[in-house]
Amino acid sequence: MAPSFDFWVKDSHKGTPVVVKMENPNWSIDEVEGLSDDDFLIGTTPTGAREKARNKNAKQLTWVLLLKAHRAAGCLTSIASTFVSLGSAIRRRVASGRTDADNTSSNENKTVKIRLYNCIKVFLWLSLMLLGFEIAAYFKGWHFGSPKLQLQYVFTLPYGVRDLFDWLYSCWVLIRVEYLAPPLQFLTNACIVLFLIQSLDRLILCLGCFWIRLKKIKPIPKQGAVADLESGENGFFPMVLVQIPMCNEREVYQQSIAAVCNLDWPKSKILIQVLDDSDDPTTQLLIKDEVHKWQQEGANIVYRHRIIRDGYKAGNLKSAMGCSYVKDCEFVAIFDADFQPTPDFLIRTVPHFKDNEDVGLVQARWSFVNKDENLLTRLQNINLAFHFEVEQQVNGAFINFFGFNGTAGVWRIKALEDSGGWLERTTVEDMDIAVRAHLQGWKFIFLNDVECQCELPESYEAYRKQQHRWHSGPMQLFRLCLPDIIRAKISVWKKFNLIFLFFLLRKLVLPFYSFTLFCIILPMTMFVPEAELPAWVVCYIPATMSFLNILPAPKSFPFIVPYLLFENTMSVTKFNAMISGLFQLGSAYEWVVTKKSGRSSEGDLVSLVEKKPKHNRVGSEPNLEEMKAELKQEQEQKDKKKKHNRIYTKELALAFLLLTASARSLLSAQGIHFYFLLFQGISFLLVGLDLIGEQVM
Repeated sequence: MAPSFDFWVKDSHKGTPVVVKMENPNWSIDEVEGLSDDDFLIGTTPTGAREKARNKNAKQLTWVLLLKAHRAAGCLTSIASTFVSLGSAIRRRVASGRTDADNTSSNENKTVKIRLYNCIKVFLWLSLMLLGFEIAAYFKGWHFGSPKLQLQYVFTLPYGVRDLFDWLYSCWVLIRVEYLAPPLQFLTNACIVLFLIQSLDRLILCLGCFWIRLKKIKPIPKQGAVADLESGENGFFPMVLVQIPMCNEREVYQQSIAAVCNLDWPKSKILIQVLDDSDDPTTQLLIKDEVHKWQQEGANIVYRHRIIRDGYKAGNLKSAMGCSYVKDCEFVAIFDADFQPTPDFLIRTVPHFKDNEDVGLVQARWSFVNKDENLLTRLQNINLAFHFEVEQQVNGAFINFFGFNGTAGVWRIKALEDSGGWLERTTVEDMDIAVRAHLQGWKFIFLNDVECQCELPESYEAYRKQQHRWHSGPMQLFRLCLPDIIRAKISVWKKFNLIFLFFLLRKLVLPFYSFTLFCIILPMTMFVPEAELPAWVVCYIPATMSFLNILPAPKSFPFIVPYLLFENTMSVTKFNAMISGLFQLGSAYEWVVTKKSGRSSEGDLVSLVEKKPKHNRVGSEPNLEEMKAELKQEQEQKDKKKKHNRIYTKELALAFLLLTASARSLLSAQGIHFYFLLFQGISFLLVGLDLIGEQVM
């Protein structure tokens, strides 16, 4: 809509036009043209012409100011509506009464699950009691500035003039000075040392990534290894087995199978296995029918379903590698059900194996079709961008080792066999096989410029379960493979890298100090001010590390503060998972398939249509198509009834603990500590009420 505003100008000259674009509910100025020469004409009546121009310009300025005021009012209205909807969401969650304890799996020990929660509750009630105690002491004049406590006032005050409260508070001060502050300060110093070591490791990784970019270091295949489909058999076209393990992946099975069947590779040199572990007969039927369609189109694809479903994904892959026809294949590419490789994936990865007999794995980078879906996916994208571009690229370039990501990678089958094959002993079978292959001397290559699209979890519930598996599994594996690492015939540096850097520092120390330092120690130092936590530990170093983390995803810079707060918020889940895996507790072996929505990028859909126009789905049996539609409708109704947001008890308890500590910090006027505790407490509160990510109710 672009009104010309002719009503205020009566002559033929239109004045200075203002083009306005209406954006519901706000107005925005799109363009304001400059003044024309006619506006400054000095004719026979210069004063009248100048006055007329001045009046028109004044009216236009008034209109612009009105539009600005309307825009500001619209922003205030949207903020108000946001708070109203937020309050409604909170009321619905509290009224529903559903918590994370309601969906405890049958194989999980409920006593173990609530142990950490009980510890947090103890700290919470203790902090509430101490806050009331400190407020009462503050108004009675018993406030001591932190960290310099003037104990002579406590010792010189005559006992006879004290009342009961003064006596109790003086005893509390003496107890915390003599017995509580020293061990708390020791734990604080230990966590600070771990924090600095981990920060130094991250800084070195970032410098390594900078060096790779500066020197333009990248893996390059040997000359003549790059496959060319036009040259036929003259190129490097070994037999490749492609595996798609899935389990009840009704939302994504079609797009993953279609993407793999459209890989640019000679049909006689590729065999596709769809490894279906679904326990739903309907899902099995749908996947089997999809495989049958592609078989009719000429794809060399087979459907395989296990009757005995042991070992989760590792058991599925192990069973598939036992097929007799696998011995004819030299390499195996693995894609999870939500991954959509580009047609040139094999052409860009397999050539790196030629004339490199010691290379066992070529790993591609992940990209995400839904990274801008909501705040949760944006924060995940920051984390994973750093993981791939910094951690895996640097480790691949300088030490030829990194943890296999479980998908979007190509293995030399001989490397899998030499390493003992897939084992079902942990929930991180991908990291397990990577460590064992590294101990056997195999080298890995990471290709940062080869991407494979997939999905990020859009709900906090799905992301939480994924992170629990990703952080409990490495600790299980560390317990199991530590003797093998010590006995392995590899260099001392490689053993040090595996034990100290790969496992201890990045898998154990990081969640330990994040949770302990920022969620427990920091609140406690507010009530035991004799134990100091410097401001540079609370603010400056974490801000610097967050800045380094966000460098690989520069478009995410506006989210640097939410990212810092959210990472600390996730530390409770990661810490709990790490403890479960390290001590083999009940939830260590919990495996939940990450919920997917079946998103595809527009570019992928267009390329698939252009690549395979003859793939006609009308040829299916009519009854089957009708059954699919009915099942889809029933499933949508079923999901709509079942899906809901939950309340997470541990996160809520920590939110109130941090907010209580922030209130206590006001008494001692600790600025940075107060703001950090306040915003971190709000972050825990939002996550605890499940107000981040996909919203269902």
